[in-house]
Amino acid sequence: MADGAEIVAKYLEEEGVEYVFGMCGHTNVALLDALVYKTNVKFISFRHEQIAAHAADAYFRVTHKPGVLLVHVGPGMTNAITGVANAALDSSAMVVIAGDIPSFHFGQDPHQEIKLHTDGDQFEVYRPFVKRAWRVHDVKFLPDIMAKAFNLATAGRPGAVLVDVPMDMLSKECDRVVDKLTQRKVTGKRILGDAGEIEKAIKMFGAAKNPVLYLGGGVIQSDASHEATQLAEFFGVPVATTIMGKGSIPEDHPLSVGMTGFWGTAVANEMTKGADVILAVGTRFAELDSSSWLPGYTFSIPPTELIHVDIDPQEIGKVFPLEVGIVGDAKAVLQSMVECGKSNFTQKDWSEDPVVSKIAKGKGAWFKEIRKHQNSDAVPIRPERILKEVRDALPRDGIIVTDVGWNKNGVGQQFPIYLPRTHLPPGGFATMGYGPAAAIGAKIAAPDKVVIALVGDGAFGSVSPVVATAVENDLGVIWLVMDNYGYGVITGLQKKAFGRVAGTEFKTAKDGEKYNPDFAMLAKAYGAEGYRIENPKDLKPALEKAIASGKPTVLDVIMDPNVFVPTTGYWDITDIFQGKV
Repeated sequence: MADGAEIVAKYLEEEGVEYVFGMCGHTNVALLDALVYKTNVKFISFRHEQIAAHAADAYFRVTHKPGVLLVHVGPGMTNAITGVANAALDSSAMVVIAGDIPSFHFGQDPHQEIKLHTDGDQFEVYRPFVKRAWRVHDVKFLPDIMAKAFNLATAGRPGAVLVDVPMDMLSKECDRVVDKLTQRKVTGKRILGDAGEIEKAIKMFGAAKNPVLYLGGGVIQSDASHEATQLAEFFGVPVATTIMGKGSIPEDHPLSVGMTGFWGTAVANEMTKGADVILAVGTRFAELDSSSWLPGYTFSIPPTELIHVDIDPQEIGKVFPLEVGIVGDAKAVLQSMVECGKSNFTQKDWSEDPVVSKIAKGKGAWFKEIRKHQNSDAVPIRPERILKEVRDALPRDGIIVTDVGWNKNGVGQQFPIYLPRTHLPPGGFATMGYGPAAAIGAKIAAPDKVVIALVGDGAFGSVSPVVATAVENDLGVIWLVMDNYGYGVITGLQKKAFGRVAGTEFKTAKDGEKYNPDFAMLAKAYGAEGYRIENPKDLKPALEKAIASGKPTVLDVIMDPNVFVPTTGYWDITDIFQGKV
């Protein structure tokens, strides 16, 4: 005999789950007790559910093992929504386990019930963004539901799922005997793709005059970086990426042109819009990667012919018309494409090919402009200098976690990434607060790697209790706060569209003086290390000291608020502001 809590805890342990992220509440304490005292699973306690969800998200991105999130009824679930939705939109596998009100009290207004449309309706809140939501009606079905949840979270396009468990189901005993709870799992998940269409695509790609290989986050999700690089080198083609695809090929590779889109590199946008054939793998062609899909800025489809590969059939042909659409796993399809290429073509000697010279010239011109500011001794510190110092200090396999603003967009544009799973940005949902919290999950996932969260002051201020979790668990995360006393990206948009700002600068109401807490002092109050840096010459030694210490550290770096990320693509929001569209 085992109660529901023991069944869930045993399943998680057999599944190989090492960590559960979350917060306590009266509806999940039975499961907490079973986890802590009857398994080897470690529970990581947070001070807010959104933070826990972002940490679980990042844990998956580094390990490719599903993040498990435990939340409480009502406000516990709703607090976690932002983090779970962010994971869903970025295709992160997450299993959310939520405690719920007792099933025999549905509709009676028990403590924290959600029932505006249906009694005991809280699990419906997650339907718009999870792959599926289950509510447990009988404890004997818990093993089946847990197996289904892990299967679905990781199958096809990864995503979030919800298992909603009324608290009485966690305490009821069940005499159902289940010897191997994990024997209901799929053992192989790679969808190979149509062989005929793969051959058609490769013949078309190999015959193109100006082909480009375009890699999205699906390449990293599928661990397909090796195959993508093989294909690029076989044909000697330029490789551009989305922001989520950064690291799918080393960005110091001679064929790499960087990220496309509004904040992309000039050479990447030039290459993609001038291509006659684009082979796009594992991308949904997000708006900012694609310059609002307007022709002539990033893509010119048509006349450019598109080959699109994705695990999700809903993404194929969703945005652009295509010549070949292949539903399949990125790694499996790219493996087949490499083999097909070898059967139909001779490997290109691209080392002295004009395309390599063109890439080198374009990258050289682009970074020549960037380097002018990377070495600036200006005070306040220029953001380009911050990015340079962090890149110099971060080991090649170190993990950089970003948030929104200069850190995310600047890193995408100016900060080379060399290995997959070392660049963790908030993509589709672009959630402010993701970066500081995700760094916790990244460090737990890779304790031996340097993890730096490059974040804005708005983001860090919104989720600063992350420092408490790091101190409690002795996690040597480094948070570098790019402190510009405001919501810098929105300030820039306001100035461009309206010539003035409103509600985006941090100032005191009484005298209009700029205001922020001293984040270094805040870190020390939490028990972490903290340094306030105003001179660029102090940044490098502070980073080196933080890395060497292995302690949770906050670097509060005062940054020039009047420098904005240069744009090489297009975003149509200015036209929208002005009523032109």
